[in-house]
Amino acid sequence: MSSNIPDSRGYFGAFGGRFIPEALVAAVEQVADEFDKAQADPDFKAELDRLLRDYTGRPSPLTDVPRFSAEAGGARILLKREDLNHTGSHKINNVLGQALLTRRMGKTRLIAETGAGQHGVATATAAALFGMDCTIYMGEVDTERQALNVARMRMLGAEVVPVRTGSRTLKDAINEAFRDWVANVDSTHYLFGTAAGPHPFPRLVREFHRVIGQEARAQMLERVGRLPDAAVACVGGGSNAIGLFYDFIPDKSVRLIGVEPAGEGLDTVRHGATLTKGDPGVLHGMRTYVLQDEDGQTMESHSISAGLDYPGVGPEHAYLKDSGRAEYRSATDDEAMQALRLLSQTEGIIPAIESAHALAGALQLGRELGPEGLIVVNLSGRGDKDMHTAAEYFGLLDDAQGDAK
Repeated sequence: MSSNIPDSRGYFGAFGGRFIPEALVAAVEQVADEFDKAQADPDFKAELDRLLRDYTGRPSPLTDVPRFSAEAGGARILLKREDLNHTGSHKINNVLGQALLTRRMGKTRLIAETGAGQHGVATATAAALFGMDCTIYMGEVDTERQALNVARMRMLGAEVVPVRTGSRTLKDAINEAFRDWVANVDSTHYLFGTAAGPHPFPRLVREFHRVIGQEARAQMLERVGRLPDAAVACVGGGSNAIGLFYDFIPDKSVRLIGVEPAGEGLDTVRHGATLTKGDPGVLHGMRTYVLQDEDGQTMESHSISAGLDYPGVGPEHAYLKDSGRAEYRSATDDEAMQALRLLSQTEGIIPAIESAHALAGALQLGRELGPEGLIVVNLSGRGDKDMHTAAEYFGLLDDAQGDAK
């Protein structure tokens, strides 16, 4: 298969495309045109590289985790440390690139959606850095789950708008952000947070996150002397996963494994395993796998991780699944939380709950591969924002602290 996708209409095989209202066509085409020009502009690349190095702190390191690996059948696991980036996750890579595009387009306002708050914090950070107005849409449920990140966004000068429609989670935040964009398209860029949505966003977000896989591939060759047997990442919308996977696609010996949220179990309706349990459909401007009921209506998803609580997935992941190049597994809420605690207590690294799903998948895979196995896991974010959820889950709060949430 070719890694030179999507096609000129934004299709990854049968997935992707552009399903948007007429009012947004000109704005989306402007983004696509400006992105193509920027990709060919050495000054744009030089400025983005400078920001990634001097502001974000790239390259992010690769960390051996031997005590954690011992619980994975002895397979060697290395973590790609996106949690050590400025703002604490991989999200800053894409945000800085799109903020530079926004300035090139002459627009002065950023809007974004966020689930776990990582993308919202990164967008608010870039808005402060570039002197732009910023509004973040966030499901009301997620503002409660991620209260610390809401405070961080407001500290950075952003307006945070709780969305009280639908399930009050990420899907509904995206709907509200699209409505804002339609009304304010002349001054505003919708800084899409994951490798999903209408063309060109899946390609654009992937390109800004490719640095993860480019670095990981070179670091594995330098550190270990060979490529990994598998590259593992969590998948909600799929931005960190496609960033890790993309430069490994031509390497047939490297298995690409995405781990979706199985929530309370795949035999219930309380999960977000879109690629495992969904069907092709249209959501948020793209054709992809979607969790749907028997009438074709989008179903509510569930995950203990706000960042994975989404009933769709980026169209490139749908293509990689159907082509057989990538494998998609799932981890339940409990499996992810046990992996979070294990990494914390064996290596002194507290991961985001999103990333803990990838760790749970790596534990399972390591036991299959045995002691000769070599796995790189994308640690997409740090767990500070999830401490209240984790503390409640494991009963680590006393009564007064629990009531003070």
